[in-house]
Amino acid sequence: MGKPKKANVATIKNVSLEKQITEGKVSKSKKDKVKLRTEESPNIDAKSSQKILAAAKLQQLELDEENFPSLVTPRKVNFNLSDGHQAGDVEEDVNETDFMADLGMDDEDVAAFERFQQHSTDSHEGKRTLHLSKMIMQKIQEKEADIHTKISDEGSLKIEEIDPKVKEMYEGVRDVLKRYRSGKIPKAFKIIPKLRNWEQILFITEPHNWTAAAMFQGTRIFCSVLSQAMAQRFYNLVLLPRIRDDLCEYKKLNMHLYNALKRALFKPAAFMKGIILPLLEAGDCNLREAIIFGSVVARSSIPVLHSSACLLKICEMSYSGANSIFIRYFLDKRYALPYRVVDAAVFHFLRFETDRRELPVLWHQSLLTFSQRYKNDISSEQKEALLQLIKKKSHPKITPDIRRELQSAHCRDVEMMETDNNKAQEPIQMYTDADVGYEG
Repeated sequence: MGKPKKANVATIKNVSLEKQITEGKVSKSKKDKVKLRTEESPNIDAKSSQKILAAAKLQQLELDEENFPSLVTPRKVNFNLSDGHQAGDVEEDVNETDFMADLGMDDEDVAAFERFQQHSTDSHEGKRTLHLSKMIMQKIQEKEADIHTKISDEGSLKIEEIDPKVKEMYEGVRDVLKRYRSGKIPKAFKIIPKLRNWEQILFITEPHNWTAAAMFQGTRIFCSVLSQAMAQRFYNLVLLPRIRDDLCEYKKLNMHLYNALKRALFKPAAFMKGIILPLLEAGDCNLREAIIFGSVVARSSIPVLHSSACLLKICEMSYSGANSIFIRYFLDKRYALPYRVVDAAVFHFLRFETDRRELPVLWHQSLLTFSQRYKNDISSEQKEALLQLIKKKSHPKITPDIRRELQSAHCRDVEMMETDNNKAQEPIQMYTDADVGYEG
């Protein structure tokens, strides 16, 4: 007796399941043919491997175009792990010529800029040496001397004896960061900002020997975990010296370090106090450093209070050619500055009325920018003082524009007086019941 033929179960209506089973009218399940995926197959042929690699390469290119659309250029990548600044980085380096299009400086202007630069006495032939480790060790020794006489707060450094196993572990992290290019960061490195003696542990990893990519990852981790005060110390002791040394050695800045500088703005107060102000207070900031650091300020969004405070400090400090670059960048952001900052900027320019040196073109450009942006925020006395200033300190091409802007200014005290007079002369209108819609 043969097997009963399959019946269409969907067409059978009002028939119990037991009867369907006894009559053999239930469709039998077919054996699913399971096909192994490419990942589960024991061997992959050459053709499939080429397809997988081509798809992965295409996805990586699309990802790079989304993150850095202007930096995706076909370059040969050299996987040399010996140093951190060579052709192993796919991104192009940052040069000051990329941001000099609107400065309009010639050789004479550069020479005038350098005359206002205060050269450091401990530099040899203008070359800065790597002294980052000495700086960190000096800070640690200072804290060690004060720890017995002063009660330290929660965020300050506490010198402790480090366990040999912990020291050995972070020496291994140091070796990884010396040749790091991309990929995952050791977990032991990520917990350094959470440690009580994080500066002491950081010194073991030797930050001055990190690669540029490792410095970017370190800045990203530290600026997101540390407080404003501690992030300021990291910027001042680690990031700023490393960037200046890189610019001094290679005459251009690695793209990873430039991205680290932009990421440092995650803490704007620490960025201003730990990078911009120490850079200008040193007095030896050259034109290349001023343009590259200033480009980060010009191209980033910074809260107005932090920018105003930084601009106020720059206007009050001793002048160098780099100050004019940062003053111009801050003024070009067109903030609604407090009158105190505007007054400080006016006094900054008036200081040079009796200066016998030839002022660089950057000084005249910053004065022109101030006149264009904030001519209506100055007082009548400041306006007259600035007009007297440009008679003594003039530039053949820039000064006429400054004079035209100042002469067309509507000073703040005049506007306030006009507003008060208009309010005083405004008639008092009496309303009747008929005016407001009432009927008697």
